[in-house]
Amino acid sequence: MSQRPFKVLGIQQIAIGGPSKDKLKTLWVDMLGLEVTGNFVSERENVDEDICAMGKGPFKVEVDLMQPLNPEKKPAVHATPLNHVGLWIDDLPKAVEWLTANGVRFAPGGIRKGAAGFDICFLHPKGNEEAPIGGEGVLIELVQAPQEVVAAFAKLAA
Repeated sequence: MSQRPFKVLGIQQIAIGGPSKDKLKTLWVDMLGLEVTGNFVSERENVDEDICAMGKGPFKVEVDLMQPLNPEKKPAVHATPLNHVGLWIDDLPKAVEWLTANGVRFAPGGIRKGAAGFDICFLHPKGNEEAPIGGEGVLIELVQAPQEVVAAFAKLAA
């Protein structure tokens, strides 16, 4: 296996799903004090999500509170309460290329713009014969870190 040409810099987000965002917002916004910074609705992804935040600058972590647009359709963003974990990646294209070459299975859709405007892609929760390495039941989102996040983490590592 060749040397990994990218770094995981930290957690970019956690995404929590439920039948209704109202109960999720009561806990995360009203009780824990997270700030709602945006909303994202996608028919393709079957999601209506409120984007919340904790922390500041490069150490800001998103907490996405998601409900399905249609509970009968897929993806079923509410079926797994901890829907996915997002990781900051310093070089997303290199990461996808290397991980694919080393047997990691990605979910359909490739690299694309995510709800918060960053380039993203998802590791599939399950491997298969062609790509045997998956998230072992967890959907993992890889998120291209903006330059200020890459620079902040480089300072910490120095």
